[in-house]
Amino acid sequence: MEYAVSVKNISKSFDETKAVDDISFDVKHGELFGFIGPDGAGKTTLFRMLTTLLLPGSGSAVVDGFDIVKDYKKIRSSVGYMPGRFSLYQDLSVEENLKFFARVFGTTIEKNYDLIKDIYIMLEPFNKRRAGQLSGGMKQKLALSCALIHRPDVLFLDEPTTGVDPVSRNEFWEMLGKLKNEGITILVSTPYMDEASKCDRIALMQKGKILDIGFLRDIIGKYGKKIYAVRSDNMHKLILDIRSDENTESVYSFGDFLHYTDKHGGIDIERMKNILMSEGHTNLTIQEINPGIEDCFMSLMNK
Repeated sequence: MEYAVSVKNISKSFDETKAVDDISFDVKHGELFGFIGPDGAGKTTLFRMLTTLLLPGSGSAVVDGFDIVKDYKKIRSSVGYMPGRFSLYQDLSVEENLKFFARVFGTTIEKNYDLIKDIYIMLEPFNKRRAGQLSGGMKQKLALSCALIHRPDVLFLDEPTTGVDPVSRNEFWEMLGKLKNEGITILVSTPYMDEASKCDRIALMQKGKILDIGFLRDIIGKYGKKIYAVRSDNMHKLILDIRSDENTESVYSFGDFLHYTDKHGGIDIERMKNILMSEGHTNLTIQEINPGIEDCFMSLMNK
């Protein structure tokens, strides 16, 4: 098998809505591959097809050497899947959930303990606590342990860090790095653009389509425009004034600044300052910056 996951022209519709729209990609063995995009981008539908929970409308895919339609039983025993919503048994304890999933896959906690050891140590003090009473971070760790209990070859994680605190997010990505070193192929989806840097390669998704795919540095390297960070005391008026300028190509809020590009590839910063100051803006800052993955995503979305 050249690839751990190979997807060819796969699509899925629900009534008139195309959730996944004719996408293709390959994931190498041992790769940590990220799907980055907002809610509604099609990430969950894609993962449900690849884990055999949904039939594709068209196209094909092979996961761990098995066809997702013909070999669905084999795929279910060779992959791990952690859905976006916590889906374990809330009334069972931590230990009972782990033992249940181990039994389902015909294994034991002890057999694959080395794989989940680092996570299990953090869960152990809460072994007797019901899963529904765990914090968000602990629920996340329990769900990951259950997805790993049978030592899968390919692991699918659907927005695993949504709704958890920053410390738990960092801990989770550290765990994924260790799992990657164990040779497990990991596909992870996230709405957080900053998590793109933690993946080997990424696919940017929106409205069921892949906008771009590749290494983070290569995607950013293709941006090809000068971009400026702009701020003043009145940010609401600032964005309205810049949007009304005929030379504006794009402007959107990004933290405490606006990110701005113009139609001519670059601006005279002092001239723009003078124009905005004449419109009443104070404490004005304009500086050229390097583009980030968010800028690339916005640019691709507007094409």
